[in-house]
Amino acid sequence: MGTIPRYLRARRLPFSSVTSIHDLTALELATAVRDRELSPVEVTEHFLDRIDRYGAAVGAYVTVTAEMALDQARRLEREDPAGRALFGVPIPIKDLNLVKGVPISFGSATYEGFVAPVDDSVVERLREAGTVMLGKTSTPEFGLPCYTETSFGEPARSPWDLTRSAGGSSGGAAAAVAAGLAPAAQGSDGAGSIRIPASACGLYGIKPSRGRISFAPIIPDLAGLSTNGPITRNVADAAALLDVMAHHNSGDLYWAPPPALGSFSAYVGRDPGRLRIARYIDPVVPTAEVHPEVRAAYESASAVLEALGHEVIDIQSPFGPDMVPEFERLWFSFACMHPVAEEMASKLRPLTAWLRERGFATPAPDFLKAQSALQLATRFALLVTDEYDAVLTPTITQPPAPVGWFEDVADPQDTFTRMKDFAPFAACSNVSGQPAVNLPLYWTPDGLPIGVMLAGRFGDEGTLISLSAQVEASVGGFWGDRRPTMW
Repeated sequence: MGTIPRYLRARRLPFSSVTSIHDLTALELATAVRDRELSPVEVTEHFLDRIDRYGAAVGAYVTVTAEMALDQARRLEREDPAGRALFGVPIPIKDLNLVKGVPISFGSATYEGFVAPVDDSVVERLREAGTVMLGKTSTPEFGLPCYTETSFGEPARSPWDLTRSAGGSSGGAAAAVAAGLAPAAQGSDGAGSIRIPASACGLYGIKPSRGRISFAPIIPDLAGLSTNGPITRNVADAAALLDVMAHHNSGDLYWAPPPALGSFSAYVGRDPGRLRIARYIDPVVPTAEVHPEVRAAYESASAVLEALGHEVIDIQSPFGPDMVPEFERLWFSFACMHPVAEEMASKLRPLTAWLRERGFATPAPDFLKAQSALQLATRFALLVTDEYDAVLTPTITQPPAPVGWFEDVADPQDTFTRMKDFAPFAACSNVSGQPAVNLPLYWTPDGLPIGVMLAGRFGDEGTLISLSAQVEASVGGFWGDRRPTMW
């Protein structure tokens, strides 16, 4: 187990050396399975073994569904992989998403023992595509913080430095992919929850356009802030995973237009042409300060884009600080979306309890006024950003934060302030509904990854994918063959 298929040894591989199954990309694994060089069971066993050895160290999984995964893999060995690009590839599911018959905690001790009664529709899509669910990846309580620390599991840690947080709320998903405990992962993003951990873990992540991926059958999409999306090591895998995940269901409030080329994978390797790319680095949160290494990453990314022939233009932030309190009102209210039994409320983490207290104190008219104000701000912002093919900003304001840093303060309000200062850029794309990606282009002298973010026009993930693939190729393929020591 773990040897490389002979046909891959003869191919031009993106990594300088490939010695084991987890070195392969998701698409390479699928090709190996289709060509019967690897079996779904062999691939699944390999990743389950790595989870057993390294999972606790990075806090990637809250639940490992080993028997279910092996049962799925055995069934796949009797099925036809034709037409399924990710057939036989293990893809874990975030613990905010329902998988029928599997415990789900939503990152909260208040849901201990709860088992999902149905599948989320995105889980159904992944299963129909022939992927294998290794387990549920860790997430903070109700997905609210931008770091992944719970009351009952290990913190999600960046594999590049185990003293550093993997970010959140898809921290477990990012930690799993960066540590080689999954070739790719499903995540979700309501205020940066894919892009923040992708930055902290040196990965590529896509927050799709609003309405690209349905949240059916149970999770509402009232404000349209949150969406599912892929977290991967490379652009091609993310495009393939997005192709599988993208779908609509009856009753969805938001629908994104289909990709003009018929699939997102069709944009990988496609010359994006000479693009006009705006950039800004002033955070919408007035108290936020951009770390010098983040500025260096931003300037480095700008230089890469200019070297590729694109025009990079400085602009003012299209969103003003007046949107921050309006967004806070929505976030307070969203903290109340998960029902919590009165006798379980004492198990809530301090931040969650603080957020819910403010959410329950927000009158419905104030919630609606906040949503209206954000929509108005979005309409004016898009008048600016739609003049450009993409917009470059930092993803977060600092290098990956130490584990425990967000809560090493006097009270939950201080934690919330640190969260806002740490991640003021990403939520703008959730408010506007624009697609956005994290590019893992920069590492500090200490070896910590720092990503930059590109946002695109609504519905135009294709341009972001083409541009991302061009940038990826320009820096040596798969972002310079970088892998953490624990790989």
